[in-house]
Amino acid sequence: MEKKRYLNDLINQGLFRFDRLIITDIDNELVAGLLAPAILREEICLFANAIKSGDDYCDFLSQRLLTALQKRRPLPIVRFADGEYAFYRFTLGCNGLYKQAESIDAIRKVMPLHTAALRYLADHGLFAPLVFPDNSNTNEKRFFSFLRHGKDSSGADFLNFLDSADIKFSHDNYVPFYAVYAYLTSAQFARNMEGKKICILNSEYNENACQEWFARHKSHPRIDYVPIPAEYVATHWDEYKSDILSKIPPDTDLCLAGAGVGALSICADVARDFSIPAIDAGHVLNMMNGRVDKSNGVRLYTLRKTNE
Repeated sequence: MEKKRYLNDLINQGLFRFDRLIITDIDNELVAGLLAPAILREEICLFANAIKSGDDYCDFLSQRLLTALQKRRPLPIVRFADGEYAFYRFTLGCNGLYKQAESIDAIRKVMPLHTAALRYLADHGLFAPLVFPDNSNTNEKRFFSFLRHGKDSSGADFLNFLDSADIKFSHDNYVPFYAVYAYLTSAQFARNMEGKKICILNSEYNENACQEWFARHKSHPRIDYVPIPAEYVATHWDEYKSDILSKIPPDTDLCLAGAGVGALSICADVARDFSIPAIDAGHVLNMMNGRVDKSNGVRLYTLRKTNE
């Protein structure tokens, strides 16, 4: 039986395309110089045909966030990449920078909870998966063969996983993975947070560094912090959930979470219970804390050509 390729269907139906994510003032050449030139292949990513450019995606994110803030609506925004793809393939390849799952059995046990959170995300929030030609080998030679290197299909496989769970993927619930980094590191995001009450859910917090991060853009949100475990949130969130949610101030406007694969469950439950935006910030929280080393260095779409 031929393996289903949901990504192919989305492209064939004229709903999505691959395009270069160009965002004004982003300096990916600097990142490529620090890492490797090949990293720039990830600039070509999945686009909804309804969106024309990378800057439009940042505006789309900003408008969705502002609407959710103003109308007090749930808006979970969650990124998915190699760790998540391994987790949803039921492999311990998810244990990269951080420990996500202690066993395959632990992943299988919590998968119904993750699937429920994915459905909530599809209906109320935004998926931000890393889908680009190099991780979307569709076995269809006519699709982007001049761009692909290797046989990685993890991005396409993740979309197949969603389709098999009857979770619908559309331009209304998708943004590119790196658009989230670009927006969260922008002056636009910082200005949108002026006077807002933010709660950071992470295993680490440097209050002065986080305040200075926003102050550089003349933004002064009120920041609270609720610590979460550094390991195995993805498989033990149900045990931690009540205690952690009870510590989030009820007047919080927005949550930023750093929890690896566990960010899905956190963001879905926070958004639902508090009716607020909850964003999987990951590496950006490490930047805010002055701990880029925890991410093994810089990432694409996080550095600007000039100071804003």
